[in-house]
Amino acid sequence: MEKNAAHITIEAFEALCRREANFVEQYGFVTEHIGYGTARARLPFDDAHIRPGGTVSGPAMMALADFAMYALVLGMIGPVPLAVTTSLNVNFLRKPGRADVLAEARILKLGKRLAVGEVNLSSVGSDEPVAHVTATYSIPPPDRRE
Repeated sequence: MEKNAAHITIEAFEALCRREANFVEQYGFVTEHIGYGTARARLPFDDAHIRPGGTVSGPAMMALADFAMYALVLGMIGPVPLAVTTSLNVNFLRKPGRADVLAEARILKLGKRLAVGEVNLSSVGSDEPVAHVTATYSIPPPDRRE
C-alpha cells in the first residue's frame, strides 16, 4: 500500500460502522471522502436534528465531527475499531442553515498512540464555517486492536 494512500476504503469504513457503530445509521451520515490525512462527511438535513430556533442541533454537529474524525484516523491507521475519542472540543461560530452540514477533517498530528485533528463544519451552500472542532483519538497498541 502506498504511504500516502488511505488505509481504508469508504466501503470498508461504512461496513465497519454498520457492524460496530449502530448510531451512524440513526444520524444518516454519508462518508464522501477518506484520504490519508483527510476525510469529508455529510449530515443530511432532517427535521429530527433540529433544535428550538429551527437550527441543526449542537449534539448532531458534534456527532458528525466525531464521525469525520473516526474516518480520518482509520484512513491513516486502517480498520481499527477500538480507536476512540479521548477529547473533543467544539466552538460554535454561527447558526447553521436549514441544509446539509459538511464536515471537513484533517490531521494535525499522528503519533503511535494518539491522533489529533481538526474538523471544520459548514452548511451546504455557504462558505462560512458554523463550527470548528479539535479532537484527539486514542490508538490502541497493535496487540489490543481487536
